[in-house]
Amino acid sequence: MALSPRVPELGALELLLAVARLGSVGRAAAELGVSQPTASARIKGMERQIGVPLLERSPRGSRPTEAGRLVVEWARQVVEAAQALDAGIDALRERRDARLTVVASLTVAEYLMPGWLLALHATSPGTAVTLRTANSADVAGHVLAGDADLGFVEGPLPPAGLSGAVVAADRLVVVVAPDHPWARRRSPLSGKELASTPLVLREPGSGTREVLEMALAPYGGAVAPRLELASSTALKAAAMTGAGPVCLSELAVVEELATRRLVAVELAAELDLRRPLRAVWPSGQRPTGPARELLALTRRTAGTHQARMAQARSLPPRTAREPAGTSGSAGAGGTAAGTAARGERAVLRARPDRSRKS
Repeated sequence: MALSPRVPELGALELLLAVARLGSVGRAAAELGVSQPTASARIKGMERQIGVPLLERSPRGSRPTEAGRLVVEWARQVVEAAQALDAGIDALRERRDARLTVVASLTVAEYLMPGWLLALHATSPGTAVTLRTANSADVAGHVLAGDADLGFVEGPLPPAGLSGAVVAADRLVVVVAPDHPWARRRSPLSGKELASTPLVLREPGSGTREVLEMALAPYGGAVAPRLELASSTALKAAAMTGAGPVCLSELAVVEELATRRLVAVELAAELDLRRPLRAVWPSGQRPTGPARELLALTRRTAGTHQARMAQARSLPPRTAREPAGTSGSAGAGGTAAGTAARGERAVLRARPDRSRKS
């Protein structure tokens, strides 16, 4: 039911209450931050709107008429209800602004998100963050369904229905165990040879798999993979145990390449395995609150990420004659890698790969 046109606006009711409490239109105007002529005009307008005089004016001040006292009492109830509504809205906004749900691809979640969330905590320590992981295709579904405030995906384009912003750059690398024949190659690996080799890959739907398949499409597409594994950790373990060449994010193998537990295979210039990493949100909307803060943080730290990758690429390639764990921390790293490799070998034996094709 629509309100009658005789009902004054909330601001006019607040003014009337202030006059009744302070006994003066001038003092009420000062308290509410308006001029006395403006306040007087608003009171007179309200009297015309209601149809009865509300104040008795005298040199000593103003006080409500008999009808005015009734209106003051009703106005008090309306203003108190409005104040309760205002407080409730503030509480809802505080609850919303104190929570952030993020869903990210595994690569972003494992290797970039921890640093971003630590930086967010430093600037907004009261924000509670929930981080979920999924492959890029599933990340898009969660964001479109409203299950997350912000998503992070891998791939050349934002998923359908989502807007996005590039927050980092990445590239895929092909890595092998130090005793693999490709570790001793003297010529770059061609796209045709890579496409014809059974690889150890991420599952379909992952951004890593999508970028590789697009790059190998001109060569007839990739042959059936040797293994399909659902995480970078599993991929690295498979490579170190000699399961075969692995294609995964450069972010995931910085430590393994530095300690020479894995060897990056040089690829021909024709193979472009670079990819952007994107923050995504529903089209037609913009991130707000903690989501906007996190998005800004990712952009500010992009330079640090690129410098880290450049430093990793500057390491000299390991030669076939160089023993594992030769210098510095590589020895300790080699021991840890051996332990991890033995454990992963047991896992691979216990869980035979059903997707392997002969």
